[in-house]
Amino acid sequence: MRPKQVAFGLGVLVLVVLPFVLSDFRTVQLATVGAYFIAILGLDVLTGHSGQISLGHGAFMAVGGYTTAILMANHGVRDLVTIPIAAAVAGGIGLVAGVPALRLSGLYLALATFGIAVVLPTILKKFDHFTGGSTGITLFGKPTQTGHGVGVWGLTNNQWLYVLTWTIGCALFLFAWWLLDSRFGRSLRAVRDSELAAAASGVNRAKYKVLAFGVSAAFAGVAGALFAINVAYTSPDTFPITLSLYLLVGAVVGFFGSIWGAALGALLIQFLPDIVGLIPHVDPKQGGPTTFFFGLVLVVLMLALPLVLRVASRVANRGYLGAR
Repeated sequence: MRPKQVAFGLGVLVLVVLPFVLSDFRTVQLATVGAYFIAILGLDVLTGHSGQISLGHGAFMAVGGYTTAILMANHGVRDLVTIPIAAAVAGGIGLVAGVPALRLSGLYLALATFGIAVVLPTILKKFDHFTGGSTGITLFGKPTQTGHGVGVWGLTNNQWLYVLTWTIGCALFLFAWWLLDSRFGRSLRAVRDSELAAAASGVNRAKYKVLAFGVSAAFAGVAGALFAINVAYTSPDTFPITLSLYLLVGAVVGFFGSIWGAALGALLIQFLPDIVGLIPHVDPKQGGPTTFFFGLVLVVLMLALPLVLRVASRVANRGYLGAR
């Protein structure tokens, strides 16, 4: 059995045990971590493997979250049914957004995608008859959400939400693992490393870049749907502009280009505010201190990463020469 397969198995084992040894509060927190985990997986497909920088990933989470909320609250659709619909809606919008992005790269692409995150809250507030405006949509008391929560396999409602989130998270991790190891993933990396060389090798640059946007947005849509189900509420403040930046930091912490670190980045997004709250005279609920520390983490990683890569390269080379 390969080391990665063993690591995945151990990770699943830990996930199975955790909800039975932790409090309900921590279980809910880890369910939220699962939603962030799925979103970071999608961002890693787009930025880590196709090289397209996105600062609007949180907006696609919002699309998924609002799709689930509207279907559940206004149309009585069961929560499980809304998740693939949220993925399809967000993925479709991602494909549309990926077409004009073909003409942009680097900083210009980052600014364009950040514009999506900036504009979306205004749109959500504008169509208040549909989205609930600034008030948002509350899902408490909806039978579609709570009807199967308590009593399923002897789990509490919070444990059920945890199981739902991480079951989908593990399934999407396996899907991303397979996808990135297939021809699709190899084509993405070829485009990322050199678009000219990829085109010379017969890779359709436009096709794979747009598909990367669609796949990434679909992952974010699933994450947003699960997030909405977990917190039972959606509003423009549920998916703030800073969420896109936090997801980017989480992806960097999780080692861009490798989906295996996505859980580490998701844990950082969820628990860094708690760590910041331990600092005297600092209130993480204000948002400013938390955003500052997220930025600090990103700057430190960007400065330290080249050194870490050089050290790792030297260690690998020494090991290779020694083996010879």
